[in-house]
Amino acid sequence: MERSVLDSLGVEIIGVMSPVSICMLLVVLLVSTVSPSASDSAAAAASATTAATLVYDESPSDPPGRRLAGALLNAAAFVALVAAATTLLVVLYYYRFTGFLRNYVRFSAFFVLASMGGSILLSLLRAAGFPLDAFSALVLLLNLSAVGVPAVLSPAVPVLLRQAYLVALAVIVAAWFARLPEWTTWTLLLALALYDLAAVLCPGGPLRVLVELASSRDEELPALVYESRPASASVSHAVAALGTVELQPVEPAPPNPTMSNRNVDPDRTIVEISSLEEETSPLVPNEPSSSGSSDARQRDIAAEREREREGERNQDPSSSSSLLAPALESDAFDTSRGIRLGLGDFVFYSVLVGRAAMYDLMTVYACYLAIISGLGCTLILLSVCRHALPALPISITLGVGFYFLTRLLLEPFVVGASTSLVMF
Repeated sequence: MERSVLDSLGVEIIGVMSPVSICMLLVVLLVSTVSPSASDSAAAAASATTAATLVYDESPSDPPGRRLAGALLNAAAFVALVAAATTLLVVLYYYRFTGFLRNYVRFSAFFVLASMGGSILLSLLRAAGFPLDAFSALVLLLNLSAVGVPAVLSPAVPVLLRQAYLVALAVIVAAWFARLPEWTTWTLLLALALYDLAAVLCPGGPLRVLVELASSRDEELPALVYESRPASASVSHAVAALGTVELQPVEPAPPNPTMSNRNVDPDRTIVEISSLEEETSPLVPNEPSSSGSSDARQRDIAAEREREREGERNQDPSSSSSLLAPALESDAFDTSRGIRLGLGDFVFYSVLVGRAAMYDLMTVYACYLAIISGLGCTLILLSVCRHALPALPISITLGVGFYFLTRLLLEPFVVGASTSLVMF
């Protein structure tokens, strides 16, 4: 009996939607706690100057036409900055400045946790009236930030800790972006959805080029990517220091006369240790290497598996993962890595619901359901297309559309019916 799409995607959908839902919930709580009123949020947005408000500083007293034109200019400038940064990332990765990129990602994580996260932490402490002296708060903040630097990229960090820090980074950045002016926020979200569509699907798109480069080198991208089923990191410190460790199941091999008296575990795994510049031969744990014939057979098996992977990459060069992509194997989703979702998708999903939370909870529910529905549609398309797909366009389009439909049509109807005591 042939398995359906939902049978192969159920675990992956839950693994991706759960952290997305947690991130959106935390952003809604932060926005409701730190910015309880629209006047305060407008004042904060007016006083803050970010990369998204470099061209036009939106004011509530401006006419709608001017606000729309200024929001379009802000969105165009921000998308241009993102495209330039992504192109620079592609150039650096092409010339193998991978160490620099990893250090930049670590610095960015520390900056977000220490500065932006510290500001949010102080606002929460002030709102809760929690008594905490400045020295204790500084020590706590530095410790949390210092742990987050190796947690975002190191394979030796526990999986749950890494995922928790990735979600925390997305919550902090989304909470800051939610402070943008209203017209700029909606225009920026739609512009980023269009850019994501072009950057991933167009032949010369920077994200597509980056994916193809990583796929041809069989390397991990030095980026903040959430994995629904990350590879296990239970390796020794000596092994973890060499590079990224991936666990893959070993295919059953024909019986070997020289090993007939041994108990061979069919579930043993080959640990592939890949450095940034070159890959070493796979190692088989718990397998002695004193026999020359055994070593030769292990090398033959490793070479055969490498030829199979090379053939799969030649057939589908975009089968590696980017913002949202399946694992390298093209036959099923039961791989060791699962689906990967870029942290930017977490951020802008949460910005949408955070902005909706500044108006009414009814719009929050509508936007959340729209985003989750769009993400589910994207995952189903991913299982059919089997190559990297942008995660923003469907979800953002549905979210923005449902926000305005709820605000302009549904809420007046529900409020009017409730006021008139009409039961339905």
